[in-house]
Amino acid sequence: VHNNPGEAPFNTRYNDPAVLKQLGYTGKVYELFEAAQFGVDWSTIDPGIFPASSPEKKWVDQKAAELDHLYTATKEAGLEVYCHTDMVILPKRLVERRQLENRFGTISDAETQMLLRALVQQMFARFPQLDGLVVRIGETYLQGAPHHIGKIEKKNDSQATIIPLMNLLREEVCVKLGKRLIFRSWLSFDTKTDTYTAVSDGVEPHPNLFVVVKHCEGDFLRGNPFSKVLGLGRHQQIVEVQCQREYEGKGAYPNYVGHGVIEGFEEHRASPIKSVRELWANPLVRGVFTWSRGGGWKGPYLSNELWCDLNLFVMSRWARNPNRSEEEIFAGFCRDVLRLDLENTARFRRLCLLSADAVYRGKRSTKNDISPFWSRDEFIGVPPLPKDPEARATVVREKDETVALWTESVALADPIQLHDTATADYIRVSARYGLYLYQIYQAGFHLTDLAEKNDLAELRRWIDAYDAAWSALRKLKADNPTCATLYRDVAFRERPGIGQFVDKLRSR
Repeated sequence: VHNNPGEAPFNTRYNDPAVLKQLGYTGKVYELFEAAQFGVDWSTIDPGIFPASSPEKKWVDQKAAELDHLYTATKEAGLEVYCHTDMVILPKRLVERRQLENRFGTISDAETQMLLRALVQQMFARFPQLDGLVVRIGETYLQGAPHHIGKIEKKNDSQATIIPLMNLLREEVCVKLGKRLIFRSWLSFDTKTDTYTAVSDGVEPHPNLFVVVKHCEGDFLRGNPFSKVLGLGRHQQIVEVQCQREYEGKGAYPNYVGHGVIEGFEEHRASPIKSVRELWANPLVRGVFTWSRGGGWKGPYLSNELWCDLNLFVMSRWARNPNRSEEEIFAGFCRDVLRLDLENTARFRRLCLLSADAVYRGKRSTKNDISPFWSRDEFIGVPPLPKDPEARATVVREKDETVALWTESVALADPIQLHDTATADYIRVSARYGLYLYQIYQAGFHLTDLAEKNDLAELRRWIDAYDAAWSALRKLKADNPTCATLYRDVAFRERPGIGQFVDKLRSR
């Protein structure tokens, strides 16, 4: 569970170790601001870093007590305990006292290496519950760490940064302590086969060393290529999967990815390897790491975890028994969790598979002609349409097709009957959320396309459609407390260019 940095933690059952144990997980990874490095007082290195009775020492002691409680409860539930750790993060006063401001993010620096080794030893000494570390070097977040500072230089440089850091941590964590090191490749060595191979060749394998690789390249985005580095090299790998997709609604509407990850998304059909199932025969691939909740920033915020539940259930159950088909596990969710009969299971299955088609077409395009970053989290931007007229027409047409898919999804959701009426209501509400949001997207694409033309009648028609979709979405939220929070209506009102043009038309 990765809480939004700087915000209140999510209210989610996936913080409960007993729930994870029941689902078949073997371990829980605590997020960045629940990492052991923030409960270390550095007194064995320099008692002046967190002086006794200082506010900083009080903060560290409180954090350490919090972590003790969390880690111990997880161990008692029968799970392994890991913490997600950014590199390099050190106490501000330590950096100041040693005048390391310009050096501590450089892995080749001898003093930085010494302090990293000391940090690892302190973390495991202070928190013996820890089974290992999950290490990230792609980004550094400090929103929940007021007394620490962090950075890393040359994060993409395999020779200067990645290999030396991995070797250092391998020695300290795996060799000296017999604990596990799980090194995330994201934003550092996850997309180029030559870079991944160089890292693999530069670090000796160890039974306790694993590399985590996302199932698709870059971020969790439909249309991105299937990972080229999964199955490569000589290190054990764990496949990283996001169950709450920040670029695709965060669970505010149906978005089933279990089938695509396990059996292959449509955009990966021509790839040499198109699915995690095909990878599973490779002895390097050893498991699945899920983002059960979280990823990204801000909203939409959920009152119901149904769509995250489905993705998580299918991925976790399949990883425990990969000889089973995705469809069989999906049916188990319908039977054992939703308690659906066969007729309603078929209807729910159709709805879920449609959601994958609708998201890909509505958020991007089947030829990947546009960048997917125009909308993420609760933000909607101006769609970046291609300049080529034919590609542009295809992209806009697919937005119309998407609305037709969401309309069918609503028709499928409405008659679904469950013993749990609240879940049945949420299926209907979230399907409508998808319909209205993608109607907003549809209107936005048409307006962006029409902005260069002089067809005022069509422009006014799509402005009306845009406003009507927003009205419907706002009413859905007002009438249904379980509805997720809404996206922000800023793309055509507060942005330059198209926004000013549309506002001018509105006044006519």
